[in-house]
Amino acid sequence: MSEEQQVNQAATEAQPQLALERIYLKDLSFEVPSAKVFTAEWQPELNINLSTAAEQLDEKHFEVVLSVTVTANNGGTAAYIAEVKQAGIFLIDNIPQEQVPQILGAYCPNLLLPFVREALTDIITKGSFPQFLLAPINFDAVFAENVARLQQEAATGHA
Repeated sequence: MSEEQQVNQAATEAQPQLALERIYLKDLSFEVPSAKVFTAEWQPELNINLSTAAEQLDEKHFEVVLSVTVTANNGGTAAYIAEVKQAGIFLIDNIPQEQVPQILGAYCPNLLLPFVREALTDIITKGSFPQFLLAPINFDAVFAENVARLQQEAATGHA
């Protein structure tokens, strides 16, 4: 290999890389505790819980999981509970370490959100309930709020 090829290869290897290598449905759950919900007037109260988690798989790969649980109560009784855990494997290489938490906590969940939205809509509709559309989520703002909260807790000594 010529010296020029070696320099070009070294420059290419040092380039920052961020790629979604695989996306998959990690877990899906849907429950209708009682069929009586289908005979009652439909006036649901929705509770939506959302969380993200990241795990380093090897030196360059991370699994990011976006979990969303939707609980619909109708007249004080659970009508349905839908849970989706959408995961992706991300290649993160040659990116400054201080940027990695933002990527894992905001950028990656933003990429996973459309897949979570589709899975929730599909499973809830198949459960014979009115269509559910998960609203857009600003993960950058959520990440910034969490960082600020953690800094505040650290400054006041509360963990």
